Amino acid sequence: MQGEYPRFPILMICCHCVTEDKTAEQNIYNTEIDDRFDFDPEECNVVNGKWVFNSSIKPLYSDRTCPYLDMQVSCVKNGRPDSDYRHWEWQPEDCTLPRFNPELALKKLRNKRLLFVGDSLQRGQWQSFVCMVESIIPEDKKHLKRGRSHTVFKAKEYNASIEFYWAPFLIESNSDLQIIGDPKKRILKVDSIEKHAKHWGAVDIIVFNTYVWWMSGIRLKTLWGSFANGADGFEELDTPIAYRIGLKTWANWIDSTINPNRTRVFFTTMSPTHTKSIDWGNKDGIKCFNETKPVTKKKHWGSGSDKKMMSVVSDVMKKMKVPVTFLNITQISEYRIDAHASVYTEAGGKVLTEEERADPLRHADCIHWCLPGVPDTWNQIFLAHL
Repeated sequence: MQGEYPRFPILMICCHCVTEDKTAEQNIYNTEIDDRFDFDPEECNVVNGKWVFNSSIKPLYSDRTCPYLDMQVSCVKNGRPDSDYRHWEWQPEDCTLPRFNPELALKKLRNKRLLFVGDSLQRGQWQSFVCMVESIIPEDKKHLKRGRSHTVFKAKEYNASIEFYWAPFLIESNSDLQIIGDPKKRILKVDSIEKHAKHWGAVDIIVFNTYVWWMSGIRLKTLWGSFANGADGFEELDTPIAYRIGLKTWANWIDSTINPNRTRVFFTTMSPTHTKSIDWGNKDGIKCFNETKPVTKKKHWGSGSDKKMMSVVSDVMKKMKVPVTFLNITQISEYRIDAHASVYTEAGGKVLTEEERADPLRHADCIHWCLPGVPDTWNQIFLAHL
């Protein structure tokens, strides 16, 4: 019969042996058989995984192509010479995290408002999201309106808006718009949120964060009632206690105001800071300065992520009536000591001078992330949840 193998039993047995040997040999080298399943937020724990270097990955934007990035996070424009930090992708152990698809993101946001609320790290996540979708929108079909606390990007064809609202503590403080540089002079109005929250209504998807502004290392001045009570009206509280009271005020507002059938609520967990190089075993390092590779040690946890604060968040949220989805970015970001703005940033509206760059101990920013960069992965996880 045409195409049938000739009947050579001895040869067949030998061929079979060779095939088996080759397969066994291949299996020695191909130990990572990919048995991960498609992403399911109920089933997949995104936190467990590793950063894999992939030079073929091109970010969806750059700080030269996206016009909406702050100078603070535009590292390449500010002179950063290396680019490997843009080519690491997060690979969960159990599932496949879908790539960020700008068209899919905009379709999911059709006729909707997406609002990011929080501090400058949340602003970074918002800028990342806007930059990842804006390149596929024609110039005359998009618009950005900047405000002091509320900035709105509109994708007109989709009737979608992607917004950011500045509220670094979520609750009200005397350092919201007129920022007070000295943490000792900041006062938190822990029982008051309405001044900010009145801008959060009629939103379809809302993503909150608040962490780094609480971490001043000093007891926090907290106030109930009115700022009219003045300097004598406050009480000093330990950070986790003040944080719990502030988050409860936020949670009460969510539970009493948000209709979960209309609005989905997300909370981005704390973004780690990398200011102590001893945390990852670099005794001679200066903060995150000159780091070019992620930490590879599994479950690495540094001093820039406070577990007490994390437990406050989870305690408060498990008592809420309205469901809140965590975007659990802390552990995955802990490894990325290489991806901060470091000395390729600005201070007081000006890019750091050569002299300032030469003094990383004073000037390296190991809190904010270069864009494109790690916040793109946060948004990849966020879109997968949507």
